[in-house]
This record gives sequence, C-alpha cells and structure tokens, in this order.
Amino acid sequence: MTRPTIRCAIYTRKSSDDGLEQEFNSLHAQREACASYISSQRGEGWVLLPEHYDDGGISGGTLERPALLRLMVDVDEGRVNQIVVYKVDRLTRSLVDFAKLVERLDGAGASFVSITQSFNTATSMGRLTLNVLLSFAQFEREVTAERIRDKIAASKQKGMWMGGNVPLGYDADGRTLRINDAEATTVKVLFDHYLELESIRSLRDKALQQGLQSRRRVSASGKETGGIPLGAGHLHYILTNPVYIGRIRHRDKVYEGQHEAIIDERTWQLVQQKLEGRAWNGSVRRARAKEPSLLVGKLYDETGDRLTPSHANKRGKRYRYYISHRLIKMPKSMTSNGWRLPAHELEKTICNAIHAHLQASGIAGLIDQPSASEFAALFDKLDQLFRREETDAGSPTLLEMVERVDISPGELVIKVSPRMLPSALDIAEDRIRIETLAFSVPFQIRKKGVELRFNTGTPCPEIDKALLHNVAKAHQWFAMLKQGQSFAEIANREKLSVRRVQQLMDHAFLAPDIIKSIFVGKQWPELTTDCLQRSEIPVSWDDQGKVFGKLQS
Repeated sequence: MTRPTIRCAIYTRKSSDDGLEQEFNSLHAQREACASYISSQRGEGWVLLPEHYDDGGISGGTLERPALLRLMVDVDEGRVNQIVVYKVDRLTRSLVDFAKLVERLDGAGASFVSITQSFNTATSMGRLTLNVLLSFAQFEREVTAERIRDKIAASKQKGMWMGGNVPLGYDADGRTLRINDAEATTVKVLFDHYLELESIRSLRDKALQQGLQSRRRVSASGKETGGIPLGAGHLHYILTNPVYIGRIRHRDKVYEGQHEAIIDERTWQLVQQKLEGRAWNGSVRRARAKEPSLLVGKLYDETGDRLTPSHANKRGKRYRYYISHRLIKMPKSMTSNGWRLPAHELEKTICNAIHAHLQASGIAGLIDQPSASEFAALFDKLDQLFRREETDAGSPTLLEMVERVDISPGELVIKVSPRMLPSALDIAEDRIRIETLAFSVPFQIRKKGVELRFNTGTPCPEIDKALLHNVAKAHQWFAMLKQGQSFAEIANREKLSVRRVQQLMDHAFLAPDIIKSIFVGKQWPELTTDCLQRSEIPVSWDDQGKVFGKLQS
C-alpha cells in the first residue's frame, strides 16, 4: 500500500542577529537537524520541500515575521502539509499566538512537529503537554525581559550609556559617549543664547536664523530623519537633559555618567533656574487666564505672517481673536489685508479637524505594526484624548499637539507635533508614521449675522465608542488572565459581574482587520456588542471575516 506524500517545510528562527554573518550559524544548524529527521521518516512518506523559511534576528513574541507569514500562506494554499521545527519556541513563545497557529493549521489540514520534543497534538494529553511547554517558553521570555530591564537600570546607575538616540553633541562610543566637537559647539551656543534671551520661543527663532538643525539620522532600513530646524520641544529637551553635565538619567533618577560634560555646572544651574521660573510664571498666567490662547505662535497666514492673539471687551464680555501680525504692527491706513478670526471658533475647528483625522487614520494608520494587545492600550489613550476634547471645548490636550497651522483662503494645513503625540500615547517617536501627522482640510468662512462660522468639511466618522471600549477592555482582561488573575478578581476590580466579564472576553479574539474597521467606523453597521454577545465568534480569523468583516463601502 502506497503511503500518502507528506510535504514538509522546515521553519527556523533566531531572536538576535548575532552570528548570522557566519558561514554556519544557528539557522543552518536548526535546518540541518530538521532535514535529518525528515530523512529518517522517509518511509512514512515525508518529503522535504526545497523552500527555505528562515527568520533571523526576529523575536518570537510576534507573528509578524516575513518567513512565517510566507510559510502560513503556503500552508493555506495546500503546498505544505507539515511544519518541522527544532523546538516549539522557534515557532512561537506565546500561548495566544500558538492557539491561533494551531487553529489555522487545523483549518488547512496541516500539522507541525518539533524534532526535540515528543508529543501528539491529536490527543488531549498531548495538547496539555504542549501548553505546559509553551507556558515555560513564555515565562522564560518574560523573565529575560525583566533581566534586561534590571541590567539597563544597574548599568545606568554605574553611568554607562545604554543605547537609544544619541543626543546632539555626542557620538556613541561603546558603553559611553564621546564629544562631537562640531555639535558640542551648537549645544553651547544654545545654552548661552537661552541665558541671554530667557525664552524658548525666542531661542527657537534665533536658532532658525543661525541655521541650527537637529542631528540627521539614518535608520537600519535606510530611512532618514532629522536635519530640520530645532523646535521648541526639542530645545527644551536639550536644555533640561542632564547628559550635558556628564550625567545619565534613568526614569526619575539621575546618576553620574562616565562621559565628559559639555556644559559646566554653573551654566546648567542658571538655565534650570530660569526655566523653572518661567514655567511657574507661565502656570500662574494660565491659571489666571480663563481662556488662554492655546495656538499662540503656531498660526501663520498665506504670506508667512504669524497670527497674534488679541481681545476686545464689549459690555463686560471678553472676545478673543487671532489677528495677522501686520494688522497690529502697521497703521490701518497702510494695510487692510489680513486675517481677524474668532479664537474660540478657530480653536474648536482645528480640534475637530485633528479629532477627525486621527480617528480616520486609526492606530494601524498612525503606528507601525501595533500588536493586538498594544492596539487596545493605544486605543484607550487615544480615546481619552477624544473624550477630554468633547468635555472641554478647545481642548488643551489636542491643541497642545499642534506644531503649526497654515491658514489660506479655502484651506487649513495642520501639522501635529511628532514629539507631543508619541508622548501622549507613550510610544517611541520613530514608530509614528510621520507622513500622517501633516494634513490639509478645506476651510470656508461664512457670515451669519454678525458671527463668522467655519466649515472644514471634515465631520467625525460615526464611531461605536461602546464597542471600542469593550474591545480594549477585553484585551486588558485577557492579559490579566494570562498573568494568573481569575475572572472573579477581574470582575471585582471592574465592579462587574463575573458573567459580564466572561461575555465581553470574546471581544479579545476579534481579528485585527475587524478591530481596525471598528476603530474607523467602517464595520458592518449591525456589528455591535449585543450582536457579538448573541453570536458565536469563530476562532478562525478568516471565518470571522466572513461573518463580521463586511465593511461599509
């Protein structure tokens, strides 16, 4: 009797790229061992496919790996019947990810084999054994992450440089920093100018006049960033960074560093005193002002002229405006061409435009490759910004994210700060898609009686916030379950019934594409929390797409 042919594909992975340049590395060793095992099973009909599926230098904490994605496509299309790995943790170290892979393999009629760990996933005991192994793999990964964090903290306590973006004025030199003479001169000039001007805004203008720019950086992928004029936020970061007096900061603590200082202690202390004094004065002025002009210094008209805050008092009521600077600087007889816009209406219009743009872009559009759990946490933070904007007209949170707005007849060009938004979302700046932070909207002014009304033509999409909130909560609760908390503990913490928590937990297993469609308000109109509770959510993401993934055109 002829045995059926079992087409086998070998998958290899290595978390770091150390040693990959060697002629014979870990990936080669894994493949060689797996190939030998397949040869020993030739009598069972096993045949090794020639394609290589190797992921070098990629963590097992994510399924977004080029070779693995390519392999799973081949499995779905029936070209691969069995995946062969050296150890289970080469495939994944996450129980949740493994469950998804097993469901996908079962759906395609395929399976996998670990040549160093013997178990049969066709039996309940085999699956239990596998889950235990994966639990230890995930535990090992989390312990390793904790050790790395502890090592970084201990190394910084000794004054070592532990990587990251090298500050202006220095070059990385192993575990310390070496002064870059050309850039160090720029840093000294900035400190000296601030002591003279005592204003971040004036310092920014001075730096722009002198052509001072941020450091140009090239990422591993070849993407260039930096080389742009120094903004107010970047200047404040430079002036408050203790690295320039030979120290290393770790979270809220500062340690003596092993590198040489650029700025002397006396200059540093004088700058900090002036910064703290202006911050205190600014907070007093803002506290006293019932309606501060939050877009001051950020508005420009079509001629490049800055719009300046102004106000008028009529019958005991204060009216705020943003006015082209030339209308204030020059006599009325010399110019009548300029903007005079009601401040509250303009701030609300810009808030709404940013709100609509961020919602339309969504987390997946703003950030490179967010994971499912990260997606939920980021949504929560973005939703908090939206809810604060709704409860406070002219939200300081959204308006403070504005870096610049150019106003011209028929159009607003808005640029969101590439530093403020990552800070609000608590993620690294280089993960934000910079191209999404600058956008334009139509801008029309119409007069109704004595009032000016603005229209940007950017209505916010209809977002099911209750559904989004439940999806985010479900991801958080599922993470708690993986950490060992019970349904009862979660219910007690959330002040809900255990049954309610169990009902909403299924939201955590929706496919990323469906979550993205919900986020931007383009999901099937009948897809609501009630609909999900009445329906049985398919385990397979493909099946979910057939049931729930109908997008509005």
